[in-house]
Amino acid sequence: MNRVMIAVHDIEKAKQHYADLLGATFMDADWTGEPFGIKVSIAWDAGIELCAPMPGREKDSAVSQFLAHRGEGVMNVFFGVDNGDAANERAAAQGYGCVNIVDYTQEEIDEHLSGLFDKYQEFTLDSFTRCGFAITLAQIDEKTQ
Repeated sequence: MNRVMIAVHDIEKAKQHYADLLGATFMDADWTGEPFGIKVSIAWDAGIELCAPMPGREKDSAVSQFLAHRGEGVMNVFFGVDNGDAANERAAAQGYGCVNIVDYTQEEIDEHLSGLFDKYQEFTLDSFTRCGFAITLAQIDEKTQ
């Protein structure tokens, strides 16, 4: 498993909570969430991604419905895979559609993710009805130098 995404109302309060509880170190990644109306902060060391509605987007962000119906909690589980394309094909063969693809260029990785990775690719599946949470297949290869 790569990480869990936790939907929260107040990202600063949640960051402090998980930093105190787990010693997590967060890096803000709001640029990834802006198109979805969410603030994003990731603690790679603790395997946590926090997402909260951006101010003014409390009713229509990517996490708004989840928060309204379930409250704060785990919304998505990111499973690490060796080959994102092959994992997505395997999921499709099992009847899972892909609802979102992220495939960052090395320039985006270097600029926004501190150059931590050689590859960053995600396939989010339409798994909520079958599994009770979203599944994302994540090929995230650490920088090899």
